[in-house]
This record gives sequence, C-alpha cells and structure tokens, in this order.
Amino acid sequence: MLPPSASLARGDGARRGPNGRGGACSALRCRATPQAGGRWRAARAWPSWCWRQWLHDICEMNGWQHRRSPIIWRELLDRGGKGLLLGGVNDFLEYAQHYYGITSMMLSEEMLDIAEENLQAHVEAEKEEEEIRNLTNPLQIWITSASAPICYQLIPLLATGEVFGMTTEISIHLLDTDEFKNVLCGIVMEVEDMAFPLLRGISEHTEIDKAFLQADVIIVLDDILLKREVQSLENYIRKVSEICHVYAPLIEKNAKKEVRVISAGKTFVNLKAMMIITYGPSINPENVIAVATSWETAAKAMLARKLNMNAAGVKDVIVWGNITGCHYIDLSHTKIYRCDTAVWGPANFSRPLMNLIYDSEWIHSEFLSAQSSLSSRVCHCAGMLPAHAVATVLRYWFHGSPSGEIVSVGILSEGQFCIPEGIVFSMPVRFQNGSWEVMTELEINETTQEALERLSHDLIQEKLIALKKIKEMHPYGRDKITTKKKSH
Repeated sequence: MLPPSASLARGDGARRGPNGRGGACSALRCRATPQAGGRWRAARAWPSWCWRQWLHDICEMNGWQHRRSPIIWRELLDRGGKGLLLGGVNDFLEYAQHYYGITSMMLSEEMLDIAEENLQAHVEAEKEEEEIRNLTNPLQIWITSASAPICYQLIPLLATGEVFGMTTEISIHLLDTDEFKNVLCGIVMEVEDMAFPLLRGISEHTEIDKAFLQADVIIVLDDILLKREVQSLENYIRKVSEICHVYAPLIEKNAKKEVRVISAGKTFVNLKAMMIITYGPSINPENVIAVATSWETAAKAMLARKLNMNAAGVKDVIVWGNITGCHYIDLSHTKIYRCDTAVWGPANFSRPLMNLIYDSEWIHSEFLSAQSSLSSRVCHCAGMLPAHAVATVLRYWFHGSPSGEIVSVGILSEGQFCIPEGIVFSMPVRFQNGSWEVMTELEINETTQEALERLSHDLIQEKLIALKKIKEMHPYGRDKITTKKKSH
C-alpha cells in the first residue's frame, strides 16, 4: 500500500497567534515521504512565502486552526483516505503506524535537520536551474524589411550555428509592413519545416509599436529603390531619415540595453547607421555598424581572377568611405596567400599584392574603373552576397575576426585617420572580445589620404542634407541632435 505524503515543517508557531498568523514564518518547508526501515525522506522544499500562503488557504478551506507550525498530510482518496489531515509530528506518526503499519524512531530535531538540508538543497537547485535558463535563453534576432531576398538567404546562415555558435539558440523575428504579411508567413512556415536544431522560434511582425522587443541583434535591411529620374537625392535621404526616426526610439524603448545594430542592404547603409545613432541618444554608438563586406569580398574575387587563384587567399582589402555610395578600395595593405608563383612558403606565408601584380597600369586604371561595375553588381545581386556579408560580420563581432586580418565596417568617426568626427565612415577594424577596434596603427599613403578627404566631404554633405530634412520634419528636434553630436 502506498504511504502517505506529508509536509515536514519548522516554524515559530509558539510565537504566533492562535490562528497561526502574525509571526515571521520560517523559510523551511518541505514535503516528506517515508522510506523502508521507518526513516523519512524529504522530497521537496517550499519557499516560506509559498508555504505560508498554502497553509493559510488550506486551513481556511477546511475550517482548521493551529497554535504551532503544523504538519499537513494527505491520503489517497481512491484508497479510502479522508483527504487532507492536520496535526503535529506525533499525530502524523501515530496515524501512519495505525493506517499503514509504518513508524519512525527519528526525533523531531533530526527531522528538522533534514528539512534544513532539504531547503538548502532546494535553494541551490533553483539557483542552478536559473543559471542554466539564463545560459540557454535564445538570442533575440530582429530583421527589418524581412520580405527582402537578403533576409531569405540570411536566415539559414543564422540558424545553422555558424554565426553565433553551435550551442547558442536563437529566435528570429521578421518585421515588415502589412503589405508583405503573406510573404513573411510563407517564410516562417518554410523555416519551421527545415527544423533547425538551434532555432528556438521564428515569427512575423507587422505592428511597428511592438518591434525590437528584447532584441539582442537588429539587422536593418531597409532599402530605397533609387530612380533618380523620378525623385531627387534629397528626397531619398528624407525617406531614410523618416525610417530611422521610427526605428531608433523603438530600439531605445524595446530592445536590450547593449543591443547590436547592423545596417546592411544595398543603399544608404552609412546614412541609416548615422541616423539611428542620431535619433537614438541612448543607443551605444559602438554598437551600431554598417556592413562593407560585400564590396570587400567582391574586390577580392576580382583580384583573384586577375591572379588566377582562390579568392580566399586575398586578405586585407580596405573599403573606405560611403559603402553604398562613393567609396575607395585600398589595396596598399593587401596580402596574397597560397598563390601559385615561383616563390612558395607555408600556409601563413604571404606576399604584398603590389609585388605580384606587375602591371601597375591595371591597378590604377582597369581596377579602379571597374569599381563602378563592381558596385552595380553588388547592388543588383539576388541576396546571397549581402546575406553572407551580414553573417560574416556578426560572426566576427561575437567570436572575433581572424588574427591579424583587416575588416572594413562603417562606424561613427572620432577623428581617426584625420576623418572628421560625427560621420559614419567605413574604415579598417579588428574584432575581438565582443567588440571592435579601429586599426589606427596602419600607415596611410598620400593617395589614400587624398581619397579620404574627398570621401569625407561627400559624407558631410549627405549628413547636412539629412539634418536639414530632419529640421524640416521635426523643427523642435534640434536639441536632441545637437546633444548627441556633442557627446561624441
């Protein structure tokens, strides 16, 4: 026959009122069941507040009163039991012996010691479970303009574990307008069918007010379709500003404090990053970057074709300036690995690019002139290249970039390389320990420095247009912008 289960409790009933209330109840409350040999084993501990409330409710329901901290046990109704009973330790032991033929010679003090141990074990177990839950909470990834082809290509890269790690679960939130709700639902269903082990969940969102809730990472993919014959550049910049004016306050309100924001896409990535920083004063500027990796890898591929080698062996190409606008691809620090030439070495052996391409005319004419077609190719790609670029930068941001390698990203300038402060400018960085660092130790030649001055002027003009549009849209928002500018 099954034994009864009981609640073994230590309290200060002697100092409490007749109805058991009014005193500070001990935190020690546990459930107990008898073992073979007449000994009792406590199975579960309860926090004091939980016991006190439960005890009050039970006594009130049954019309019971008690003067000391009692034991409440139960009998199985389907075995003929009477339900819940109340009494002291002796009452319980007498009942158990009479009904089940089970008794215990354990003193009350010993039972209380067991209850103390159980409480401590329970507290430690709860703490351990909470730590495990904290470790296993999925990263919350939000993607804007999620109906874009880039997002479709990006999701599998994020969900396979290659970006955030093979033990990190993620939840993906797709944000777009009502117009694309059916597209988002289709993406959600398809991704769910793929059953990624590390994908805790994926959902679609069209209500902008609830955007970025508890976000750890936000990927801004919003692009403006450029038709210069229809609208002026100023109008496009205004549209970008309006989008960021909506996003930035929501990021401040809903996202986690140290949220990381990546500006990606095919148009105005520098401007989007700058306007999010401008409109979101509490957003850490170091946590907002613009992705330049698509142009970087496309340039590497072009050089690899010239050298008839694998593009993975081309390192340290630098993209300066306005990533999706006027930029300069700097090859002065580029190194070549594993190139099939007369001079060979180990895997870490490299040679400067300029020592391998003897046709300097190709570098200064054909390669530079090909940059416009390079940009056109990147902007008109199906989405695989920019998706790979976003995934690569995120992987570096969370796990560090390869030692010694240069990565180009757009960041808020603080005067590095004589670039004016307050503009988002693509420059060389390294990622380590979850953050990035500008590689200010790099030497810049005269040609590059002239290019930086020209590119800075272009970005300053774009910023001035954006701020002018902001003032027109929000004539009382000037203080907010000025304050942000002064803090950097």
